[in-house]
Amino acid sequence: MKKIIILNGSPRKNGRTAELVKAFTEGAETKGNEVREFYLQGMDIRGCLGCNACKNRLAAADPCVQKDDMTDIYEAFQWADIVVLASPVFWWTITGTLKTAIDRLYALTHPFGHSGFKRDSILLMTAGAPVYDQPLEWYAGLKEYMGWHSLGEVLGSGKTEEARQLGASII
Repeated sequence: MKKIIILNGSPRKNGRTAELVKAFTEGAETKGNEVREFYLQGMDIRGCLGCNACKNRLAAADPCVQKDDMTDIYEAFQWADIVVLASPVFWWTITGTLKTAIDRLYALTHPFGHSGFKRDSILLMTAGAPVYDQPLEWYAGLKEYMGWHSLGEVLGSGKTEEARQLGASII
């Protein structure tokens, strides 16, 4: 059984990205995996201050000086085996909401430039037009920096069965 967190950056709680997340979750849970979704739009997550105080904080459970809902994500991130990033394409990349949460994961990268939190990852994305070049380039850079291994990507609205199968492939 794997522990999975989903960072859902969509501004629409019941939109096309939510359909992919729901299908992925159903598939993953059929195999006994535990899934925790964070709907970021409904959370209080402030932008990274770039203060680097996190580099000097020893308590990994509370690595950032800011006290907001990111504390819940830090805890879940440390618990999880797999991180799922879900977002519609906004201005050729991910939503600002998801980007803000990813920026704040910087607090978990110790020592500077390397992650002690290597994970498997998955990308779920929707778009009005099927143009995913820039978000895929961004995702590749994030995976490399964080030391993540991708288990797959589902790109496109209406690909719920593909998302369900990807979730069910996790054992």
